[in-house]
Amino acid sequence: MDAAMEEARLAASRGEVPVGAVIVRDGEILARAGNRTRELNDPTAHAEIVAIRQACERLSSERLVDADLYVTLEPCAMCAGAISFARIRRLYFGAEDEKGGAVVNGARFYSLPTCHHAPDVYAGIGESEAGDLLKSFFRAQRGD
Repeated sequence: MDAAMEEARLAASRGEVPVGAVIVRDGEILARAGNRTRELNDPTAHAEIVAIRQACERLSSERLVDADLYVTLEPCAMCAGAISFARIRRLYFGAEDEKGGAVVNGARFYSLPTCHHAPDVYAGIGESEAGDLLKSFFRAQRGD
């Protein structure tokens, strides 16, 4: 989760919402990314999606079986779907997202009968640090 937090801090330094993601398999980091939606003018460039694309390209595979994803914020519905389709084994996330999350909040994507694959989910990993980073970023954006 430390590497994901580093990516979140880098995203914040670029003016992006500070979310970072890292994909690991057999103890090796396959991909690491932060949000890039503003930089790329791409609403799908969430940290999880960017990392999944990088890892799939690196492995020349559309599946990331036996890979684990560490992300600083609870994935949204779009990212939860991508995680499922990539067949990621385990999802570790930091802060919950009561408004936009879709894993333990909102739609609870992996509990839906239409979900093809549900990773093992571990919530609250580094939650305080991730939450504090997000809160301070949005406070600064509002000028508080």
